[in-house]
Amino acid sequence: MRSLWLNTLTKQSLYRLSTKRYSTNVEPKEPVVKTKSIPGPKSIELKKQLDSVQATGTIQFFADYEKSIGNYIYDVDGNILLDVYTQISSVPLGYNHPRLYKVFNNEQNMKTLINRPALGVFPGKEWPGKLHSVLLNIAPKGLNKITTMMCGSCSNENAYKSIFIWYQNKLRGNAPLTEQEKNSCMINIPPGAPKLSILSFKGAFHGRTLGALSTTHSKYIHKLDVPSFDWPIASFPEYRYPLDENVAHNKKEDEKCLSEVQDLIQQYASKNPVAGIVVEPIQSEGGDNEASPEFFRSLQAICKKNGIALLIDEVQTGGGSTGKFWAHEHFELESPPDVVTFSKKLQLGGYFHNDDFIPNEPYRIFNTWMGDPGKVLLLEEVVKVIQEEKLLANVDVAGKVLKNGLLSLEKEFPHILNSTRGRGTFLAVNCTNTKVRDQIIGALKLHGIQTGGCGEISIRFRPALIFKEYHANIVLDRFRKVLQGI
Repeated sequence: MRSLWLNTLTKQSLYRLSTKRYSTNVEPKEPVVKTKSIPGPKSIELKKQLDSVQATGTIQFFADYEKSIGNYIYDVDGNILLDVYTQISSVPLGYNHPRLYKVFNNEQNMKTLINRPALGVFPGKEWPGKLHSVLLNIAPKGLNKITTMMCGSCSNENAYKSIFIWYQNKLRGNAPLTEQEKNSCMINIPPGAPKLSILSFKGAFHGRTLGALSTTHSKYIHKLDVPSFDWPIASFPEYRYPLDENVAHNKKEDEKCLSEVQDLIQQYASKNPVAGIVVEPIQSEGGDNEASPEFFRSLQAICKKNGIALLIDEVQTGGGSTGKFWAHEHFELESPPDVVTFSKKLQLGGYFHNDDFIPNEPYRIFNTWMGDPGKVLLLEEVVKVIQEEKLLANVDVAGKVLKNGLLSLEKEFPHILNSTRGRGTFLAVNCTNTKVRDQIIGALKLHGIQTGGCGEISIRFRPALIFKEYHANIVLDRFRKVLQGI
């Protein structure tokens, strides 16, 4: 009994020691920048060490995750930045949230973490219950099946495969696979390897694996030197802002792009028939490009008319930062999308779908891990915190302050900023050109604000769900100081 008590006491002491003063109640009052430049000298030295074994061209600085807390990320040089980028929109509750610490204080949860299974073959006894209580609990309305994966790219990659399998199964009328199909697929020719396609949009980003990369069109650096499939690419609406002053122009953009989608489906029918369309609710990496609810409803109607699947990629938009758990909920679609992919804030990857997208044969959608039960345990606690603390409502409140503040800065600095847009805290603003955008992002960092760019000229804001009104005011105050110096 005494040893059990000591063991419990030790665990509690270790927990207190590990958290020290770092809990959500003791965030810094404001950002602090101690070095003349970021990265500072310690980050530069670590980058040299890493450079000997790994490419480092994308690294901005080295973080101190023991000290990082809430909305603030600490770097190894002692700089404390208010993070409105959050690991490219993948941190739902900020850093070192006390509720997430407790997840693995549970011995059963710790065993789940260290005994990572090949989920498609040897899932743990808890797995069916967790899928029902955690993932299906947050599933988009009308989608009753879940396929788990590890990241956003592999979620889209396997979702495309599911769509192709579904499409071909419709064509063969659910008949058994033929020997010709089995043999021809092994040498990459029809009918076993059919000539099909996924239609995507200019400016889209759906990942960097080979199939997903054929539907990614945001930056050349992602695609250069890598073969791509001959799949159709439609224009995405290019809106003028403010929206309420440009209704006629933006409606014409919708109509033009939707007409192009239908034309491309017809053009590709004879060579690489379109099996599905993939689209982001807000094109994120490509520049935070929006489209109207009417556009998405019409896009779904086109899919139904042509007998093809609609895949909505919620890898970056899913998880609450638009004020709804799924961004496509804003569109009030006539019926659920056929497939919804996710990752980032949800800790693991995967896609929701219905029974039609489950292959008849095993091993057709498969890999070793098929997700990670340890990440589902974290997601379970994340969802509880979102619900208990009403964080979606918080996103709306904080987002309104941030968006209104950006609009005010637009008016004050019209020669620098324009086109503030977005939902919730999922926001962006345009700069006059790429050089100015990059200059502003660098200056914001030296004023203690970590943000990021997207597209050619946009600054994007991706704070955690715990981002409050007073955090928004800090961002806006520092942003204004930077703009005054441009």
